[in-house]
Amino acid sequence: MLNCALCPNKECYQGKDCLENKEEIKKNYQKYEISVIQTAANIEAEYYMNKTRIEEIILFSKKMNYKKIGLAFCIGLEKEAKEIYNIFKEHFKVYSTCCKISGMDKTEFKLDKIDENHYEAMCNPIGQAIFLNQEKTDLNIIIGLCIGHDILFTEHSQAPVTTLAVKDRVLAHNPLGAIYSKYHREKIKNTK
Repeated sequence: MLNCALCPNKECYQGKDCLENKEEIKKNYQKYEISVIQTAANIEAEYYMNKTRIEEIILFSKKMNYKKIGLAFCIGLEKEAKEIYNIFKEHFKVYSTCCKISGMDKTEFKLDKIDENHYEAMCNPIGQAIFLNQEKTDLNIIIGLCIGHDILFTEHSQAPVTTLAVKDRVLAHNPLGAIYSKYHREKIKNTK
């Protein structure tokens, strides 16, 4: 049974076809996917260990000839989103949308609330995707959307989606911090 996370040798790195379907997979790289994979490989080869993720997105987008970039961000990262917007606007036409777009009430969908005594607008990843679809963005970037909301946004986005930051309120939006911390690894094992 294939389980790459547990494989000690990673012979695929040297060309081994563990699934024995390399030729079949090659057929799936159509015209669009070939340009994406070629551009990604170029960025990796040319700038390996020298560029931040933000710089890589800018370089990738320019090489792909993207003109319009969409930012789908969590309202909790509005300061970061503004900084990212200001960086990207130097290179592209940028559209941004926060997760509370349209201000829809959580009670309309019988969603759990953090505080039952106050109005809470629900997160609206489908609304974010619809807005950016209307603007015909070439690439959409997720900045800290919650788990599940990121899935819905990606599913409904017509443009390709990449993630710049993921939501992790406990670890300053660095979910891998849990892997690097013995305390958090033990805590995760006991998650119920």
